[in-house]
Amino acid sequence: MMELTRTNDPVLLSWLMVQLEAEGIGAVVFDAHTSIMEGSIGAIPRRVMVVEEGLERARIILAEAGNSGAGVEPGLSPALSPGLSPGLSNDALLDGRVKLLQPAKGYRAAIDPVLLAAAVDAKETDMVLDAGAGAGAAALCLAARVCGVRVRGVEIDGFLAGLAMRNAEANGRAGHVDVIQGDILDSPGLDAFGLDMPGGFDHVMANPPYYKAGSGNVSPDPAKAAATFEGAAALGDWIDFCVKMVRPKGAVTLIHHAERLDELLSHMQRRLGEIVVFPLWPGRAGRPSKRVIVRGLKGAAAPMRMAKGLTLHDDGGAFTPEAQAVLRDAQALIL
Repeated sequence: MMELTRTNDPVLLSWLMVQLEAEGIGAVVFDAHTSIMEGSIGAIPRRVMVVEEGLERARIILAEAGNSGAGVEPGLSPALSPGLSPGLSNDALLDGRVKLLQPAKGYRAAIDPVLLAAAVDAKETDMVLDAGAGAGAAALCLAARVCGVRVRGVEIDGFLAGLAMRNAEANGRAGHVDVIQGDILDSPGLDAFGLDMPGGFDHVMANPPYYKAGSGNVSPDPAKAAATFEGAAALGDWIDFCVKMVRPKGAVTLIHHAERLDELLSHMQRRLGEIVVFPLWPGRAGRPSKRVIVRGLKGAAAPMRMAKGLTLHDDGGAFTPEAQAVLRDAQALIL
């Protein structure tokens, strides 16, 4: 068996074991004999061990809980360096092709930005806009796959925008990846940063917050809450911005929660055509897709179609060869 995490949090431990059991992942807790009533859980972290074939899937479950004890997020590998700033971790995407400095706690990039970037059919001479760029994960993954592409990002969180620029420099992408602080609802503010030419991008990609404001339990971490729950900008505002910024016949590509697909399409179909819905299947037979990638072309007239999609995990919980080709080998997703 392989160690998944160590934790002193009995609530997280209980939740995690329930989730692992529901996924059919064999798991045991070491040091479980120590008594919480005696306070020993604060001194002796419980070790959660899982079967090797379910380790990658278990890491995804743990990452969704926002727990930093996972050590390695799905699709990431550890690359800790001496002298790292407190509160930050230095991780890697695409099997080390992209180095990513990001917060150690709260919202952390997992596989979604990697999949989003893989779905953007950009050419070397294209200009791409990343709306809600965060620390630059999707932008850097795209730049690593498509040599010469220019990616401009806009991110409302100034701290994350600064990290994105540090990441661009660390990856040798300065001048090709450029992220600025800005609000998609503040057009005058964006104009000051040179985003004053609507329709100037060949592609626009975005990973908007998945949940509506007030629709669930909001994380106490402000950064994670902002990344997962809508604020002033609702889903329609994100799509409006993306459509505004892409050129005629250019592509808008989003990754989002499958439960909001009808809302996504209602906003996109009014201004985009040739829409492709690409499901991301969890892998177990009969389980519905939780996330979808949706792409549309501005001004196109072709009808919508449903793609076969991508199966992420095999029956043991490990990534399928097709998923690994994207997440580790930097292959494109053909929608």
